[in-house]
Amino acid sequence: MTHDITTVDQLEALYGQPTERALRKQIDHLNEDYQAFVRASPFIVLASAGEEGMDCSPKGDPAGFVHILDRHTLLVPDRPGNNRVDNLRNIVLDPRVSLLFIVPGVGETLRVNGRAGISVDPALLGRFEIRGKLPRSVIVVKVEAAYFHCSKSIVRSDLWNPAHHLARERLPSAGAIHQRLAGGNFDGAAYDRDLPQRTQDTLY
Repeated sequence: MTHDITTVDQLEALYGQPTERALRKQIDHLNEDYQAFVRASPFIVLASAGEEGMDCSPKGDPAGFVHILDRHTLLVPDRPGNNRVDNLRNIVLDPRVSLLFIVPGVGETLRVNGRAGISVDPALLGRFEIRGKLPRSVIVVKVEAAYFHCSKSIVRSDLWNPAHHLARERLPSAGAIHQRLAGGNFDGAAYDRDLPQRTQDTLY
């Protein structure tokens, strides 16, 4: 006897059908309410898929950093990072993307699915100048589906409760992680010592 769910019929028998309300909240554009979530969000997670695998990348800037070009188009700045460009590589190979917009202190999230392209148009780059620095590129997302997600997962996790926030020293430091991954041939202490200033110097 197997306990694995391997067919859609089995899945639907287990979970049932979505309610009319759950289906109604999905639309093919960003209405006024959904635009409000985009403007209030300082942090998103962008998921993509390509021939080399999946990617799920965090992106953040001051609230409203994702610009609404129109009801069907979002602009996401891509700031300097580690140059792995996993999600950008995926977008070149497969334009399908999903975005999760998170607003601190708010339980509901906004999910957006669509197709993306990468632009280095100076006019688009110029929209995102911070501290005299431009993003490397702009991810242009054509919205195909948008819907808000209820607060249950945030409530269950108690994510915004400061009493449950973990002190950073409870987890391995970035330097310690690098040192172990390098088999000890890395100065983790020096890396950790310089990290705060290096982070500020390379934000943009």
